[in-house]
Amino acid sequence: MPSLIKMPALSPTMEKGTLSKWLKKENDKISAGDLICEIETDKATMELEAVDDGILGKILIPDNTENVLVTTPIAVLLSAGEKIEDATDLLSSIIKPTTAQTAPQTPKDVIPPPQPSQLKNIEQSERIFASPLAKRLANEQNISLQDVMGSGPNGRIIKRDIENYSSSTSQPNQKQETQKIMLSGMRKVIGKRLTEAKQNIPHFYLTIDINAERMLAMRALMNEQNKDMKITVNDIIIKATACGLTDIPTLNATFHDDYIMQYSQPDICVAVSIEGGLITPILSSVHTKNLRTISSEIKVLVEKAKNGKLKPEEYQGGTFTISNLGMFGIQHFQAIINPPQVAILAVGAVQQNGLMSLTLSVDHRAVDGSDAAKFLQKLKMYLEQPELMLV
Repeated sequence: MPSLIKMPALSPTMEKGTLSKWLKKENDKISAGDLICEIETDKATMELEAVDDGILGKILIPDNTENVLVTTPIAVLLSAGEKIEDATDLLSSIIKPTTAQTAPQTPKDVIPPPQPSQLKNIEQSERIFASPLAKRLANEQNISLQDVMGSGPNGRIIKRDIENYSSSTSQPNQKQETQKIMLSGMRKVIGKRLTEAKQNIPHFYLTIDINAERMLAMRALMNEQNKDMKITVNDIIIKATACGLTDIPTLNATFHDDYIMQYSQPDICVAVSIEGGLITPILSSVHTKNLRTISSEIKVLVEKAKNGKLKPEEYQGGTFTISNLGMFGIQHFQAIINPPQVAILAVGAVQQNGLMSLTLSVDHRAVDGSDAAKFLQKLKMYLEQPELMLV
């Protein structure tokens, strides 16, 4: 019996997402557990796994469709031996409202399922008229696809058509045109959340200089003894931060409208730059872990983040955030707090004189300056006497 594949809720707060790319084609056989499409949320791009066996009978929502609401039908799944014609009643039931009086108003950002008569047009416009690569190149070069003659199958516009058109219209000494880059769903959310955080949270900033010589010496010794796994400066900072939060728990907290939630264990978010934005995977219960465990786990999380493989529970939540730009040679910067957390630590590079600057951004609604200063003093102690956090 035909069934619908619907846009899933990939996190508790997800309301809509972008269907970035189908990994299966119509009429492909699907087994439970197969990856069928990529879905972009406000946090990451994740792959959707098939729940049931069957055949992908019809794709209802094409590649690169934004603002698809959760539970919106995105495809039809057929059983063995069935044809798409067997799903006519199913398609009609999701398209046609029961009565005109009860038909709901469609918000402007909702992507409704296409009408049966539109399915052929969708297929032609998305799959025959131009390839995805040709569309991307045309968008980057501000070329209208209507002006390009397609040389692919059935007149489809392909990569060489865009390149030939661009070459034929270029002029010597012509100034380079600007490029319009559309914001991804992730970038939009980052912009919105950080703007709200900066406007609504009364930030204050404290900076302290750390003598990093003993920390670097300990790191070199550990790496010399075990060359299979390299401890990084960031690994040591994560461990020291967890120790500091255990000592000064007022910073290991989240702020809410009428209360502050303080946590007994530090679950530390580490800012990771990925294509299209930033994500903060979480290392849980850091105070209970040694440096090699921290190093191993953070490497796995960073790899998953860069490949869009993080699970929601691996990047949602957390009690404190660390942002390290030292590897880029940045000596000092101020980071924006990741709400509802009450603090974030900005880590600069180790300078030639052996000093490293740490800047703490703090939510003054939840933390006073004295507690923030005490936390930085603890952090300085653990980093300058790293053997203390190994006890």
